[in-house]
Formats: sequence, structure tokens, C-alpha cells
Amino acid sequence: MQEKQLFEYAVVRIMPRVEREEFMNTGVVLYCARQKFLKAMIRVDDARLSVFCPSCDAAAVKEHLLAFERICQGGKSSGPIGQLPIAERFRWLTATRSTVVQTSKVHPGFCVDAGETLEQLYEKLVL
Repeated sequence: MQEKQLFEYAVVRIMPRVEREEFMNTGVVLYCARQKFLKAMIRVDDARLSVFCPSCDAAAVKEHLLAFERICQGGKSSGPIGQLPIAERFRWLTATRSTVVQTSKVHPGFCVDAGETLEQLYEKLVL
């Protein structure tokens, strides 16, 4: 039996009117230090977004959400944040902010396969 390892995750949300605190879950970002794993799964449902926030600039929101995936992948093409160590990238992505794209609080758990756990959380919390 494989040993379970600690992971942390946060739900990625769109919150078009921050003052109302209404949000739509649109992704999950998961970090597992032992597996050197940092990945975000993001999905923007255009129809749902247009109903949730008719005045949103969908293209701008999508670009901000795609930045999560690029930063998780790391490397020069992901900008200065994407070049930070993996733990710092996760902390930066999940830092409290007052913008249209936000994350939930960070939640811990134990997993054997971080990728599989990310898919399960994504299906449960976003789809």
C-alpha cells in the first residue's frame, strides 16, 4: 500500500461584484510538496458566466484564469511568479485578494496520487 501524503487545495472562483460576495466556482488548484505537484484545473462555462454576470468581460476573466494554469506550470513563459519555487507559487495563487478572480481558503487533505485527487475535487466542486 502506498503512503498517503499531505496536499493542500483551494477552489478558484469568479466573484464579479466583490461587495456582494457572490461567486461561481470555476476551478481547483492543488499543491502536494512530497509529489512536487502544483496544478490547476479551470473551466469557464460561458453560458453560466453570462447568466451569473451579464456585464462581465468574459475574455478578460478567462485570461486571468488561464494565468493560474500558467503559473502552476512554471517556467519563463509564466512570468516572474511562475519562476518562483513551487510552494511560493501556490501561496501566491491562494493569497487573499479582493478581485474578480479569487480562491477559497486553503484546505488540507491526504492523498496517494495528487493528480487523481485534483480531478476528484474538480468534479465535486466545479462541475
